[in-house]
Amino acid sequence: MSSEDGWPDVPGDTALTIRIPEADAFVRAPFPAHITVLYPFLPAARITPEVHAEMAALFADRAPFDLTFAEFRRYPGVLYLPPAPDHPVRALTRAVRERWPEAVPYRGVFGPEGLDPHLTLANDEGPETYERAYDALERELRPMLPVTARVDSVRLIVTDGRAWEDSAVYDLGRSPAPPAAPTQPAPPAQVLRAASTALSRRT
Repeated sequence: MSSEDGWPDVPGDTALTIRIPEADAFVRAPFPAHITVLYPFLPAARITPEVHAEMAALFADRAPFDLTFAEFRRYPGVLYLPPAPDHPVRALTRAVRERWPEAVPYRGVFGPEGLDPHLTLANDEGPETYERAYDALERELRPMLPVTARVDSVRLIVTDGRAWEDSAVYDLGRSPAPPAAPTQPAPPAQVLRAASTALSRRT
């Protein structure tokens, strides 16, 4: 994206997303099927082990949920599927923003609340062509609806300014495993021999 679009991807940008592999066959854009929870999130340099731990705990407090995609909708130049219900996705966004209010959706281009939850199918048509192109795409894809997906995790992704890659996955409804207790070193052989000798003298 160019700077005129209002939200160019900057190296080190991160986002929180929900992958919907059940809808991958619908997508005509150059990315997998997903719903954005928050873009951009904190810069990658700010995501410390402590931030990872906070996010893992935050998402562990939210139960997994099911989403259904049954209709097409459009923004200018964009064809998408709205999730139903959408309140579980909104709740995730709200929880993250309450903890990190400096992370403003889409850099504020669409107002403080950003866009409604959506799964983008196509976004490469211009104003002169998108209506006709998306009419045809809807006709092609409609027999494949509805699609239902189980959401049980949120992904943190990061970009180098050209491509996005997974950085972490946070499970919903599952507390992160506690760190393993440190193991006690085995006593040296001479200590064992001394203990054995002392025991034999008492018997």
